[in-house]
Amino acid sequence: MSALQVGDTMSFRKTLTVAEQAMFTGISGNMAPLYVDQRAARGAGFDNMLAFELNAIALATTALNRVAGAAWRLGGLQIEFGLPVMVGETVESKIQVLAVAPDRVSCQVRCTLANGEVVAQGTADLIPVRPRS
Repeated sequence: MSALQVGDTMSFRKTLTVAEQAMFTGISGNMAPLYVDQRAARGAGFDNMLAFELNAIALATTALNRVAGAAWRLGGLQIEFGLPVMVGETVESKIQVLAVAPDRVSCQVRCTLANGEVVAQGTADLIPVRPRS
């Protein structure tokens, strides 16, 4: 996209896989049973292990990058996780530009399942990429 404008939108959709779950487990060190043990998750009433919340919201960073481009990076994130996502479910992350300034772009973030249920929502701020001093 050229110049960012209020109202610009972008989305990214992906199925959260067992392989990605394993990678997030290795990266985070989170070994909570609902995330790594299918039996524990089923015992808690879920059809499958829960996907890491940050895995689901990471999809928003792809949409943010695609709408803003390489000159911007994530500067802040305020997200509420309303519903759990299970491994194997498809999540769509949609962002909408709310405000544009030379030093900050504010966006609405909304992550939903295929049936329209909102699993996470909030705001993200993008800031210009600058070298460290």
